[in-house]
This record gives sequence, structure tokens and C-alpha cells, in this order.
Amino acid sequence: MQFSRHIGITGGALRRWFAAQCYDSLAVGALWWFGLDYLHVPWAPFWAILAAGLQFIPHFGPVMAFMGPALVALFAGGFEQFLYVLILYGIIIVIDGFVLQPVIMRRTAYVPIWASLIVPILLSLLFGFWGLLLAAPLLAIIFAYRAYGKRAGPQVPRQTPPGEPITGGRLISPGTADGSAPPDGM
Repeated sequence: MQFSRHIGITGGALRRWFAAQCYDSLAVGALWWFGLDYLHVPWAPFWAILAAGLQFIPHFGPVMAFMGPALVALFAGGFEQFLYVLILYGIIIVIDGFVLQPVIMRRTAYVPIWASLIVPILLSLLFGFWGLLLAAPLLAIIFAYRAYGKRAGPQVPRQTPPGEPITGGRLISPGTADGSAPPDGM
């Protein structure tokens, strides 16, 4: 395969992964906006846009997105509103991790749901933060190459069907590998 074909496959996979990440960020921002507006937290649209932007940072982004609305809820509405924002954060994290990300990755980057759930956990156990950070784009690239391999199919030489005339190549005698006649002693 040519180098340009590798670049095309990898670039396409990363482009689809980035689109999936953007869709996920928009969905999480919408969930934050709806939840914070329902809880009457001040500046709900601002916190939702900030949460959508921070969604690109694994692990730390969602935690940083929680800090602002939690502090505002604590000072503006008291401890009870802070607890409601904490519950909203938990709900959004669960919905995003177990539903949104796997489904969006499946539809946009063609990564199976089981891989979206299991591989980031395994890579984070093996390589820590970097394994988790690179899990989603690596999955997109791996499954892009897998799809390319399925489309290209195995490169098996075509065999002439029985009864058809042979139209090319060289016949090899069963006696020797190079096609010459076997010695008389055989």
C-alpha cells in the first residue's frame, strides 16, 4: 500500500473521531444547559458552553466543568442547590460515558460500542493518562484500517476454473519447481 493511502485512511479516521468528539461536546453542553437552567443556576448558558469546550479534555475537563456551576450554586442557592448540581454532574457523566460517547463513536467513527467501553479502560490501566487520552483516536484508526482490509479483501491469485483454457502464465510440471522435465531416473 502506498504511503498516501495510509495518510488518507488515518486522516479520515481522525477526522471522523474529531467530528464524534464535537457531537459529544455539543450533547454534553446541551445536557448541562438544560439541567442548570432547570435548577435555576445563574449563568447556565455560560457554564454549558464552558462544559462543552472542556469535554475535549479527558478526565479533567468534566471535573473542571463542574467546579464553576457548583461554586455558583453553593454561593447563590446554598448547600441544597450545590447537592443538586452534584447529582446533575453524576447523571451527565454516566449518560455521557455509557450512552453518548459509545453511540456517537459507533455512528460517526464506526467504532463498535464494546470497544468504546472496554479499550479505554484497558489502555488507562496499561499506560495511565496517556492510554486514556489516546484510546479513542487509536480506536478510530484501528477500525478504519480494519474496514479498509475488509473492503480490499484478501489478495488471492485467481485460478482458472476446470475445463477453461489457460490464457497466461507458465505451466509448471509436477516433476520440478522450475518447470523443467524431471530427470530420466525418476
